Amino acid sequence: MDYIVRATAADQQIRAFAATTREMVETARSCHNTSPVATAALGRLLTAGAMMGAMMKGDKDILTLQIKGNGPIGGITVTADSKANVKGYVQNPEVMIHANDKGKLDVGGAIGIGILNVIKDLGMKEPYVGQCELKTGEIGDDLTYYFAVSEQVPSSVGLGVLMEKNNTVRQAGGFIIQLMPFTSEEVIDRLEKKLADVTSVTSMLDAGMTPEQILDELLGEFGVEITDTLPAQYHCDCSRERIERALISIGRKDLQEMIDEGEPIEVNCHFCGKKYQVTVEELRELLKKASR
Repeated sequence: MDYIVRATAADQQIRAFAATTREMVETARSCHNTSPVATAALGRLLTAGAMMGAMMKGDKDILTLQIKGNGPIGGITVTADSKANVKGYVQNPEVMIHANDKGKLDVGGAIGIGILNVIKDLGMKEPYVGQCELKTGEIGDDLTYYFAVSEQVPSSVGLGVLMEKNNTVRQAGGFIIQLMPFTSEEVIDRLEKKLADVTSVTSMLDAGMTPEQILDELLGEFGVEITDTLPAQYHCDCSRERIERALISIGRKDLQEMIDEGEPIEVNCHFCGKKYQVTVEELRELLKKASR
């Protein structure tokens, strides 16, 4: 079962999140039939999305993470709500590239250089949009940089996905550790030293560590207090109504062209691959609605 743990440490000078997301990432892999490196890239961003979604307060708040790079993967999009329901897709899911010099899946090489967009729709008139360059394409480092530059919150983001020999997902998870504005220099120094010793999230996941154990490993000496645990899952909320709204929104001219072709159309959901058939008769009904 996938879940996220929220915690504080050092008398609330540190706030932290840790997640285990194997089922979520495996669901995404089977939906999109992603290659191992695409699974790792999408899995890392889904894991980050779940934790960052859980940072939002409102029931209707929506977070979108978009990576656009010049590597062979092209782009990745993930959306999450405040209840850690996430979904996502990769532009080029079949991408295959050589392992990096450490023999690991080369997510940075697959993504390349480009930009990271963080869009938060918090029910205001305009959504909040933060943007930063990709520093490494490894996603964890890029989000660490984003938090520092766009939100002015010193953070450490660790994300990992481990694959089985048969290319299914063995382990996935991660952590986000953030410093509050009033954190003392002494705590900052100690935390920096501690994090410098952390080899990788994947080694912790590989050892079968739970989110609680990961936070204990990273922050145990600061006195970790777990404040909350919430389930996380891959969840696509596509529906016939949404597909119809999307078709209405493309405008009368394009709808008329589809009708004139005289063939039913098939609309696929980007996020889960579900196929929706729309008949010519249904397209005519949508055209009437579009003309109102």
